[in-house]
Amino acid sequence: MKTSRAAVLTQYEAPLELREFPLPQSIEPGAALVKVKLAGICGTDVHLWHGQLPIPLPVILGHETVGVIEELGDGLTHDWTGAPLAAGDRIGWSSSINCNECYYCRIKPQPTRCLKRKAYGISYDCSVAPHLLGGYADYIYLRPGTAIFKIPEELPTEAVVGAGCALVTSLHGAERIGLHMGDTVVIQGSGPVGLASLAVAKASGAATTIVLGGPSHRLKLAYRFGADVCIDVAETSVEERKAKVLELSGGFGADVVLECVGIPTAVTEGIELCRDGGRYLVLGHYGNAGTIALNPHIITRKQLTVAGSWGFEPRHTKAALDFLAWARIEFPFEYLVAEPFTLDRANEALQATASWTTAKSAIAP
Repeated sequence: MKTSRAAVLTQYEAPLELREFPLPQSIEPGAALVKVKLAGICGTDVHLWHGQLPIPLPVILGHETVGVIEELGDGLTHDWTGAPLAAGDRIGWSSSINCNECYYCRIKPQPTRCLKRKAYGISYDCSVAPHLLGGYADYIYLRPGTAIFKIPEELPTEAVVGAGCALVTSLHGAERIGLHMGDTVVIQGSGPVGLASLAVAKASGAATTIVLGGPSHRLKLAYRFGADVCIDVAETSVEERKAKVLELSGGFGADVVLECVGIPTAVTEGIELCRDGGRYLVLGHYGNAGTIALNPHIITRKQLTVAGSWGFEPRHTKAALDFLAWARIEFPFEYLVAEPFTLDRANEALQATASWTTAKSAIAP
Protein backbone atom coordinates (compact mmCIF):
# COMPACT_ATOMS: atom_id res chain seq x y z
CA MET A 1 0.00 0.00 0.00
CA LYS A 2 1.31 3.45 -0.92
CA THR A 3 1.68 6.00 1.84
CA SER A 4 2.03 9.75 2.22
CA ARG A 5 4.10 11.69 4.70
CA ALA A 6 2.46 14.52 6.60
CA ALA A 7 3.52 17.07 9.23
CA VAL A 8 1.05 16.69 12.10
CA LEU A 9 0.10 19.01 14.95
CA THR A 10 -0.46 16.67 17.89
CA GLN A 11 -0.59 19.25 20.70
CA TYR A 12 -0.61 23.04 20.90
CA GLU A 13 2.75 24.81 20.87
CA ALA A 14 4.56 21.49 20.35
CA PRO A 15 6.72 20.62 17.35
CA LEU A 16 4.94 19.12 14.37
CA GLU A 17 5.50 15.38 13.97
CA LEU A 18 6.32 13.77 10.63
CA ARG A 19 4.01 10.78 10.19
CA GLU A 20 2.95 8.43 7.41
CA PHE A 21 -0.63 7.68 6.40
CA PRO A 22 -2.00 5.21 3.86
CA LEU A 23 -3.26 6.61 0.59
CA PRO A 24 -6.92 5.73 -0.03
CA GLN A 25 -7.31 2.50 -1.97
CA SER A 26 -10.21 3.96 -3.90
CA ILE A 27 -11.49 7.48 -4.59
CA GLU A 28 -15.16 8.07 -3.82
CA PRO A 29 -17.41 9.73 -6.43
CA GLY A 30 -16.84 13.48 -6.62
CA ALA A 31 -13.53 13.33 -4.72
CA ALA A 32 -9.93 13.69 -5.88
CA LEU A 33 -6.46 12.61 -4.80
CA VAL A 34 -3.96 15.42 -5.37
CA LYS A 35 -0.16 15.47 -5.17
CA VAL A 36 0.86 18.58 -3.25
CA LYS A 37 3.10 20.94 -5.22
CA LEU A 38 3.33 23.86 -2.76
CA ALA A 39 1.63 24.53 0.58
CA GLY A 40 1.63 28.00 2.11
CA ILE A 41 2.10 28.70 5.80
CA CYS A 42 -0.69 31.05 6.84
CA GLY A 43 -0.72 33.28 9.90
CA THR A 44 -3.82 31.34 10.91
CA ASP A 45 -1.65 28.22 11.14
CA VAL A 46 0.38 30.03 13.81
CA HIS A 47 -2.83 30.89 15.69
CA LEU A 48 -3.89 27.23 15.47
CA TRP A 49 -0.48 26.12 16.73
CA HIS A 50 -0.92 28.46 19.72
CA GLY A 51 -4.36 26.99 20.43
CA GLN A 52 -6.30 30.18 19.67
CA LEU A 53 -9.08 28.26 17.92
CA PRO A 54 -10.70 25.03 19.10
CA ILE A 55 -9.76 22.38 16.54
CA PRO A 56 -9.52 18.58 16.63
CA LEU A 57 -6.12 17.08 17.28
CA PRO A 58 -4.14 15.54 15.71
CA VAL A 59 -4.48 17.62 12.56
CA ILE A 60 -2.51 18.09 9.35
CA LEU A 61 -2.25 21.86 8.96
CA GLY A 62 -2.27 23.68 5.63
CA HIS A 63 -5.19 25.34 3.86
CA GLU A 64 -3.33 27.31 1.15
CA THR A 65 -2.29 24.64 -1.30
CA VAL A 66 -1.63 24.04 -4.99
CA GLY A 67 -1.34 20.52 -6.32
CA VAL A 68 -1.56 18.25 -9.34
CA ILE A 69 -4.47 15.85 -9.81
CA GLU A 70 -3.38 12.26 -9.29
CA GLU A 71 -6.79 10.60 -9.56
CA LEU A 72 -10.39 11.78 -9.97
CA GLY A 73 -13.45 10.08 -8.51
CA ASP A 74 -16.40 9.21 -10.73
CA GLY A 75 -18.49 12.21 -11.68
CA LEU A 76 -15.81 14.82 -11.06
CA THR A 77 -15.24 16.04 -14.60
CA HIS A 78 -15.20 19.85 -14.33
CA ASP A 79 -13.96 22.51 -11.94
CA TRP A 80 -16.15 25.11 -10.20
CA THR A 81 -16.12 27.34 -13.31
CA GLY A 82 -17.00 24.53 -15.71
CA ALA A 83 -13.49 23.95 -17.07
CA PRO A 84 -12.75 20.25 -17.77
CA LEU A 85 -10.53 18.40 -15.28
CA ALA A 86 -8.11 15.55 -15.88
CA ALA A 87 -5.25 13.79 -14.12
CA GLY A 88 -2.12 15.95 -14.35
CA ASP A 89 -3.98 19.26 -14.12
CA ARG A 90 -2.61 21.84 -11.69
CA ILE A 91 -5.35 23.05 -9.35
CA GLY A 92 -6.18 25.12 -6.32
CA TRP A 93 -9.36 24.91 -4.24
CA SER A 94 -11.44 26.79 -1.70
CA SER A 95 -10.31 25.69 1.73
CA SER A 96 -13.76 25.08 3.20
CA ILE A 97 -16.89 23.12 2.32
CA ASN A 98 -20.37 24.30 3.29
CA CYS A 99 -23.48 22.19 3.77
CA ASN A 100 -25.71 24.46 1.60
CA GLU A 101 -28.66 23.42 3.78
CA CYS A 102 -28.40 25.17 7.15
CA TYR A 103 -29.91 28.45 8.41
CA TYR A 104 -26.89 30.53 7.33
CA CYS A 105 -26.45 28.83 3.96
CA ARG A 106 -30.07 29.06 2.89
CA ILE A 107 -31.95 31.64 4.91
CA LYS A 108 -29.66 34.54 5.78
CA PRO A 109 -27.34 34.02 3.37
CA GLN A 110 -24.05 33.99 5.26
CA PRO A 111 -22.35 30.84 3.91
CA THR A 112 -19.02 31.50 5.62
CA ARG A 113 -20.92 31.03 8.90
CA CYS A 114 -22.32 27.66 7.79
CA LEU A 115 -23.14 25.58 10.87
CA LYS A 116 -21.48 22.50 9.34
CA ARG A 117 -18.58 24.24 7.61
CA LYS A 118 -15.36 22.22 7.46
CA ALA A 119 -11.97 23.53 6.41
CA TYR A 120 -8.92 21.68 5.12
CA GLY A 121 -5.97 21.92 7.49
CA ILE A 122 -8.22 23.00 10.35
CA SER A 123 -11.34 20.90 10.95
CA TYR A 124 -10.27 17.30 10.40
CA ASP A 125 -8.84 14.78 12.86
CA CYS A 126 -6.16 13.12 10.76
CA SER A 127 -6.34 9.89 12.75
CA VAL A 128 -9.64 9.26 10.95
CA ALA A 129 -9.65 8.06 7.31
CA PRO A 130 -9.08 9.42 4.72
CA HIS A 131 -6.47 11.12 6.95
CA LEU A 132 -4.93 13.42 4.32
CA LEU A 133 -7.07 16.54 4.68
CA GLY A 134 -4.37 19.19 5.11
CA GLY A 135 -1.69 20.67 2.87
CA TYR A 136 1.44 19.88 4.89
CA ALA A 137 1.73 16.49 3.21
CA ASP A 138 2.84 14.69 0.05
CA TYR A 139 -0.80 14.18 -0.93
CA ILE A 140 -4.16 15.69 -0.03
CA TYR A 141 -7.59 14.11 -0.45
CA LEU A 142 -10.26 16.53 -1.67
CA ARG A 143 -13.71 15.55 -0.45
CA PRO A 144 -16.83 15.63 -2.64
CA GLY A 145 -18.24 19.14 -2.78
CA THR A 146 -14.86 20.88 -2.81
CA ALA A 147 -14.75 23.97 -5.05
CA ILE A 148 -11.79 23.12 -7.32
CA PHE A 149 -10.19 25.60 -9.73
CA LYS A 150 -7.92 24.69 -12.62
CA ILE A 151 -4.99 27.13 -12.61
CA PRO A 152 -4.11 28.77 -15.94
CA GLU A 153 -0.73 27.75 -17.32
CA GLU A 154 0.55 31.33 -17.31
CA LEU A 155 -0.10 31.79 -13.58
CA PRO A 156 2.86 30.64 -11.44
CA THR A 157 2.20 28.34 -8.51
CA GLU A 158 4.12 30.78 -6.31
CA ALA A 159 1.71 33.59 -7.21
CA VAL A 160 -1.30 31.53 -6.10
CA VAL A 161 0.34 30.45 -2.85
CA GLY A 162 1.83 33.91 -2.27
CA ALA A 163 -1.66 35.37 -2.45
CA GLY A 164 -2.94 32.41 -0.43
CA CYS A 165 -6.07 32.89 1.62
CA ALA A 166 -4.98 36.50 2.27
CA LEU A 167 -6.24 37.74 -1.10
CA VAL A 168 -9.59 35.94 -0.99
CA THR A 169 -10.08 37.06 2.61
CA SER A 170 -9.27 40.65 1.64
CA LEU A 171 -11.66 40.57 -1.31
CA HIS A 172 -14.45 39.37 0.96
CA GLY A 173 -13.59 42.02 3.54
CA ALA A 174 -13.51 44.82 0.95
CA GLU A 175 -16.92 43.69 -0.23
CA ARG A 176 -18.33 43.93 3.29
CA ILE A 177 -16.88 47.35 4.21
CA GLY A 178 -16.77 49.03 0.79
CA LEU A 179 -13.72 50.56 -0.89
CA HIS A 180 -14.31 53.57 -3.12
CA MET A 181 -12.33 55.51 -5.68
CA GLY A 182 -10.55 58.41 -4.03
CA ASP A 183 -10.52 56.91 -0.52
CA THR A 184 -7.71 57.46 1.94
CA VAL A 185 -7.06 53.95 3.26
CA VAL A 186 -4.99 52.93 6.27
CA ILE A 187 -3.88 49.28 6.46
CA GLN A 188 -2.85 48.04 9.90
CA GLY A 189 -0.37 45.25 9.25
CA SER A 190 2.18 44.49 6.54
CA GLY A 191 1.95 40.70 6.48
CA PRO A 192 0.21 38.74 3.70
CA VAL A 193 -3.29 39.96 4.63
CA GLY A 194 -2.08 43.55 4.88
CA LEU A 195 -0.31 43.37 1.51
CA ALA A 196 -3.33 41.72 -0.12
CA SER A 197 -5.63 44.38 1.33
CA LEU A 198 -3.25 47.03 0.04
CA ALA A 199 -3.45 45.50 -3.45
CA VAL A 200 -7.25 45.41 -3.30
CA ALA A 201 -7.40 49.01 -2.08
CA LYS A 202 -5.09 50.20 -4.86
CA ALA A 203 -7.07 48.29 -7.48
CA SER A 204 -10.28 49.84 -6.10
CA GLY A 205 -8.97 53.33 -6.78
CA ALA A 206 -7.71 54.45 -3.36
CA ALA A 207 -6.12 57.89 -3.63
CA THR A 208 -3.79 57.47 -0.65
CA THR A 209 -2.69 54.24 1.02
CA ILE A 210 -0.89 54.22 4.36
CA VAL A 211 0.56 51.01 5.80
CA LEU A 212 1.32 50.67 9.51
CA GLY A 213 3.50 47.65 10.15
CA GLY A 214 6.92 46.09 10.17
CA PRO A 215 9.59 44.77 10.16
CA SER A 216 11.42 46.78 7.53
CA HIS A 217 11.60 44.00 4.90
CA ARG A 218 7.81 43.79 4.92
CA LEU A 219 7.45 47.54 4.60
CA LYS A 220 9.72 47.43 1.54
CA LEU A 221 7.31 44.92 0.03
CA ALA A 222 4.42 47.25 0.87
CA TYR A 223 6.12 49.99 -1.15
CA ARG A 224 6.59 47.46 -3.98
CA PHE A 225 2.82 46.86 -3.83
CA GLY A 226 2.16 50.58 -4.24
CA ALA A 227 1.84 51.97 -0.71
CA ASP A 228 2.15 55.75 -0.65
CA VAL A 229 3.45 55.89 2.93
CA CYS A 230 4.70 53.18 5.29
CA ILE A 231 5.10 53.74 9.03
CA ASP A 232 7.15 51.34 11.14
CA VAL A 233 5.20 50.60 14.33
CA ALA A 234 8.42 49.66 16.12
CA GLU A 235 9.81 53.14 15.62
CA THR A 236 6.70 55.24 16.34
CA SER A 237 4.19 55.72 19.14
CA VAL A 238 0.41 55.47 18.79
CA GLU A 239 0.15 59.26 19.00
CA GLU A 240 2.84 59.76 16.35
CA ARG A 241 1.05 57.40 13.98
CA LYS A 242 -2.26 59.18 14.58
CA ALA A 243 -0.64 62.58 13.91
CA LYS A 244 0.88 61.29 10.66
CA VAL A 245 -2.44 59.86 9.43
CA LEU A 246 -4.18 63.16 10.22
CA GLU A 247 -1.47 65.07 8.37
CA LEU A 248 -1.84 62.84 5.29
CA SER A 249 -5.63 63.12 5.29
CA GLY A 250 -6.03 66.88 5.56
CA GLY A 251 -6.56 66.73 9.30
CA PHE A 252 -9.66 64.54 9.11
CA GLY A 253 -8.53 60.90 9.30
CA ALA A 254 -8.87 57.95 6.96
CA ASP A 255 -12.00 57.11 5.00
CA VAL A 256 -11.32 53.42 5.66
CA VAL A 257 -9.07 51.59 8.12
CA LEU A 258 -8.42 47.90 7.51
CA GLU A 259 -7.18 45.88 10.50
CA CYS A 260 -4.99 43.09 9.13
CA VAL A 261 -2.64 42.30 12.00
CA GLY A 262 -4.53 40.13 14.53
CA ILE A 263 -3.35 42.10 17.56
CA PRO A 264 -6.30 43.24 19.74
CA THR A 265 -4.82 46.64 20.67
CA ALA A 266 -4.68 47.52 16.98
CA VAL A 267 -8.47 47.85 17.05
CA THR A 268 -8.34 50.51 19.76
CA GLU A 269 -5.82 52.46 17.70
CA GLY A 270 -7.57 51.88 14.39
CA ILE A 271 -10.93 53.42 15.22
CA GLU A 272 -9.07 56.57 16.29
CA LEU A 273 -7.54 56.80 12.81
CA CYS A 274 -10.92 56.97 11.03
CA ARG A 275 -12.48 60.27 10.01
CA ASP A 276 -16.00 61.10 11.18
CA GLY A 277 -18.35 58.90 9.19
CA GLY A 278 -15.47 56.58 8.32
CA ARG A 279 -15.40 52.81 8.03
CA TYR A 280 -13.44 50.27 10.07
CA LEU A 281 -12.96 46.61 9.16
CA VAL A 282 -11.72 43.94 11.58
CA LEU A 283 -10.16 41.38 9.24
CA GLY A 284 -7.10 39.98 10.98
CA HIS A 285 -8.68 38.33 14.04
CA TYR A 286 -9.36 34.82 12.77
CA GLY A 287 -7.87 33.45 15.99
CA ASN A 288 -8.94 34.49 19.47
CA ALA A 289 -6.00 36.60 20.66
CA GLY A 290 -7.83 38.09 23.64
CA THR A 291 -9.88 41.13 24.63
CA ILE A 292 -9.24 44.87 24.96
CA ALA A 293 -10.72 47.90 26.68
CA LEU A 294 -12.72 49.83 24.07
CA ASN A 295 -14.60 53.10 24.43
CA PRO A 296 -17.81 52.78 22.35
CA HIS A 297 -18.34 56.54 22.62
CA ILE A 298 -15.71 56.96 19.89
CA ILE A 299 -17.75 54.81 17.50
CA THR A 300 -20.91 56.82 18.26
CA ARG A 301 -19.26 60.23 18.22
CA LYS A 302 -17.52 59.54 14.92
CA GLN A 303 -20.58 57.80 13.43
CA LEU A 304 -18.34 54.93 12.36
CA THR A 305 -19.37 51.91 10.38
CA VAL A 306 -17.61 48.89 11.92
CA ALA A 307 -17.63 45.49 10.21
CA GLY A 308 -16.10 42.07 10.59
CA SER A 309 -15.38 39.53 7.87
CA TRP A 310 -14.90 35.78 8.25
CA GLY A 311 -13.37 33.54 5.61
CA PHE A 312 -14.49 33.60 1.99
CA GLU A 313 -16.67 31.85 -0.56
CA PRO A 314 -15.73 30.01 -3.77
CA ARG A 315 -16.71 33.09 -5.78
CA HIS A 316 -13.94 34.98 -3.99
CA THR A 317 -11.46 32.27 -5.01
CA LYS A 318 -12.53 32.75 -8.62
CA ALA A 319 -12.19 36.54 -8.23
CA ALA A 320 -8.72 36.14 -6.69
CA LEU A 321 -7.46 33.98 -9.57
CA ASP A 322 -8.84 36.52 -12.05
CA PHE A 323 -7.18 39.33 -10.07
CA LEU A 324 -3.82 37.54 -10.17
CA ALA A 325 -4.17 36.94 -13.90
CA TRP A 326 -4.57 40.63 -14.78
CA ALA A 327 -2.71 42.35 -11.93
CA ARG A 328 0.22 40.01 -11.24
CA ILE A 329 2.80 42.43 -12.66
CA GLU A 330 1.58 45.31 -10.50
CA PHE A 331 1.15 43.13 -7.42
CA PRO A 332 3.81 40.38 -7.63
CA PHE A 333 2.57 37.97 -4.99
CA GLU A 334 5.04 35.29 -6.10
CA TYR A 335 7.88 37.43 -4.75
CA LEU A 336 6.47 37.06 -1.25
CA VAL A 337 7.26 33.34 -1.19
CA ALA A 338 10.64 32.56 0.35
CA GLU A 339 12.72 29.55 -0.66
CA PRO A 340 10.36 26.65 0.16
CA PHE A 341 11.04 24.30 3.05
CA THR A 342 10.94 20.54 2.59
CA LEU A 343 8.26 18.63 4.46
CA ASP A 344 10.70 17.36 7.09
CA ARG A 345 11.45 21.03 7.90
CA ALA A 346 7.81 21.99 8.45
CA ASN A 347 8.59 23.19 11.98
CA GLU A 348 11.13 25.65 10.62
CA ALA A 349 8.57 26.92 8.11
CA LEU A 350 6.01 27.46 10.86
CA GLN A 351 8.56 29.22 13.08
CA ALA A 352 9.62 31.49 10.20
CA THR A 353 6.03 32.65 9.82
CA ALA A 354 5.56 33.03 13.58
CA SER A 355 8.69 35.20 13.87
CA TRP A 356 7.90 37.31 10.75
CA THR A 357 11.32 36.48 9.27
CA THR A 358 9.75 35.76 5.88
CA ALA A 359 6.97 37.47 3.98
CA LYS A 360 5.51 34.08 3.11
CA SER A 361 6.85 30.65 4.05
CA ALA A 362 5.88 27.56 2.11
CA ILE A 363 6.46 23.82 2.02
CA ALA A 364 7.37 21.94 -1.16
CA PRO A 365 7.10 18.27 -0.17
